Amino acid sequence: MRALDWRQIEDELNQYGCAVVPGLLNPAQCAALAAQYDDASRFRSKVVMQRHGFGQGEYQYWAYPLPEPVAELRAALYPPLAAIANRWHASMGIDSRFPVAHGDFLARCHAAGQTRPTPLLLRYRSGDYNCLHQDLYGEHVFPLQLAVLLSCPHEDFTGGEFVLTEQRPRMQSRAEVVPLAQGDAVLFPVAQRPVNGTRGSYRVNMRHGVSRLRSGLRHTLGIIFHDAS
Repeated sequence: MRALDWRQIEDELNQYGCAVVPGLLNPAQCAALAAQYDDASRFRSKVVMQRHGFGQGEYQYWAYPLPEPVAELRAALYPPLAAIANRWHASMGIDSRFPVAHGDFLARCHAAGQTRPTPLLLRYRSGDYNCLHQDLYGEHVFPLQLAVLLSCPHEDFTGGEFVLTEQRPRMQSRAEVVPLAQGDAVLFPVAQRPVNGTRGSYRVNMRHGVSRLRSGLRHTLGIIFHDAS
């Protein structure tokens, strides 16, 4: 994986609540991952969103061992994100800190009974959407995650924009629509992030989702760094 400008990424996360990494995966990698969706042997479970009130569409959680590109991204992105996460926790007055290596953090999750892998592959067809939500799967939560668009906008699908909302105390919520090209990744908070105010840092609640797909077929890779109970 190429070197990333982590200072810029952190600045954008702090300012906007998200940061885009262009071309994190190439078109061949995107196509190979999307093609795995129809191979049920690679996944531990499938969720049809409308059955649970999550929206419309479906997604599947990979089983261990994860596909090589997914495992590599999870391990490589975690250390610099852990440094950001530790600064966020300090700013928000949260005592817990994250170890440098992802394996050590997963060991913490597994010791608490969070042993099920959380990276997932999502599929949307025309009319599908994902309601605003947070990906919380147990006691141990890593505060940052990412989504990678595997399909090509305007060729494979239309609509289906990635959406973030920020719920600020005593203020109206702010929305952010994030344009992505094929292979682009968006980094964003799982549930909360710190914001600097006149009296110091305070917490804001974040939710994310996907707007209605107007046409076509959209695949997305989601990488969450904590495992599920």
